[in-house]
Amino acid sequence: MTAEVRRAAGARGGAADPPRLVALIPAAGGGSRFGSALPKQYADLGGRPLLLRTMERLAAALELDATAVALAPDDVFYDSVVGPRDGVDALRCGGASRAESVANALAALGSRCGDDDWVLVHDAARPCVPVDALRRLVFELADDAVGGLLAVPVADTLKREDRETPARILRTEDRSGLWCAQTPQMFRYGVLRAAFARPGALAATDEAQAVEALAATGACSRPWLVTGSALNIKVTYPGDLALAAAILAAQENAA
Repeated sequence: MTAEVRRAAGARGGAADPPRLVALIPAAGGGSRFGSALPKQYADLGGRPLLLRTMERLAAALELDATAVALAPDDVFYDSVVGPRDGVDALRCGGASRAESVANALAALGSRCGDDDWVLVHDAARPCVPVDALRRLVFELADDAVGGLLAVPVADTLKREDRETPARILRTEDRSGLWCAQTPQMFRYGVLRAAFARPGALAATDEAQAVEALAATGACSRPWLVTGSALNIKVTYPGDLALAAAILAAQENAA
């Protein structure tokens, strides 16, 4: 976050001190689909842990006031694989789901965040998010009262299955107006706390869904969609590491 963007963020209320920008990285999952002895977030990506690669990307692109990593309470890998980092708080508050981990981390940050501060929630498994996409998200949302997320319009044809095995096509879905959600998802701290306090919020699969439900009550406006990047892949399976490494190498060469 550049000084220019910080001035824009503070201009909305005319305050001398602009809202703080806090990164929150949920990293409490066991990575069952990844099929590794180590949780996915600690997998080796070009000689560095995946989680650390992601933390370094955010820190390089944005002027963060703080970074919080939501770990499982019984995590035994973080201290040895990642270790202490300046400006990073390891919160052992992770829950059974991503939503629960985020809600718990928001509660833990309560004494350090004001309602108007920004919380930028980013997947630990998205180390390739382009710097320009990160800065675009922060800049375009700077004056908003709620926030939004990076996303890309759906480009592929969508098929609905008939839920049989093997599956047959039931119909082709209209893809117009559909977007694939990515992270980061950046919202005002007060909005996120209110969204995750609502009944059923812990069933949300991302922060935007929880905020959408809050917006449906009239408590806030709907989240914004900010154009992301196809390079912002999420490492889900072991084979994705090679693709992520190639993207990182290309980005480093182009820098």
